[in-house]
Amino acid sequence: MTKRLSLLLALLLALGPARPAAAWPSSIMEQLARDARRLLPKSLAMLMYQHEKEIIEEAQRFPPDLAQLMAADLASGKLQPETLAALQQHAQGAVDLLKEKKVSAGIVQLGALLRIPADLADPVITAGEPGYPSGVTREYYSFVEQSLPKIPVVLDDAAALRLRRDGLSSYWLRLHGRSRGDAPVILLEMFRNGRVVDHRTLDYRSPVFGVASLAYSRAVTSIAATWLVLWRSVGGDATLMPVPDQRRAREPLVAASPTASPTASPSPRTP
Repeated sequence: MTKRLSLLLALLLALGPARPAAAWPSSIMEQLARDARRLLPKSLAMLMYQHEKEIIEEAQRFPPDLAQLMAADLASGKLQPETLAALQQHAQGAVDLLKEKKVSAGIVQLGALLRIPADLADPVITAGEPGYPSGVTREYYSFVEQSLPKIPVVLDDAAALRLRRDGLSSYWLRLHGRSRGDAPVILLEMFRNGRVVDHRTLDYRSPVFGVASLAYSRAVTSIAATWLVLWRSVGGDATLMPVPDQRRAREPLVAASPTASPTASPSPRTP
């Protein structure tokens, strides 16, 4: 740990308990879901595309008790077995609906589970105590939104797309650990000389861009992996679309076809 980071952490501890963690802004969450759909079989991608609005709305209504469990564990820096069990039980609700042939409701519940891997892939939320000084989180997310057209979407972990159901909790644990390891970079780069750094002064050369890129691709991959594990558990079509090593999403922020194949020559997102 560098001397500067040690001093920053000492300052934060002196400020008192961590403030409640934020989360990916809704605009980024929507783009994460759209990029994750590109890693799905066409049948599932189409179903999620048809229920995109309901999925995002349902994700925002994440059960308060689960949100509190996750918040407590993320603040402490460790996911507890009880929390993982509760998250698995919540995921089983989507599986049960699909098994009962309640396809629309099941797809919405399945899609809304993106909240779990998205949060675990976010270095801001996984930073733990004492958190960041006021304003750092806002500026970081503003930087990510500003940088979306430049962030390449990379398949973070190909093996995750072949996960078995009994490996999902372990995968979520590993995901949390990797994200937590990136959190100090945001503190070092976005809080200097006792001041929060304006996101407009940063660009793709900043280490923050590297962290944002890693976190974004990690979130996209983990969302798709979580969806696929549960989809396969009900016998859903698991034929994956061809995925090149590196892609940029072509979907604009307005509704677009969920199954257009990425190309080897990526183009930036439409603002």
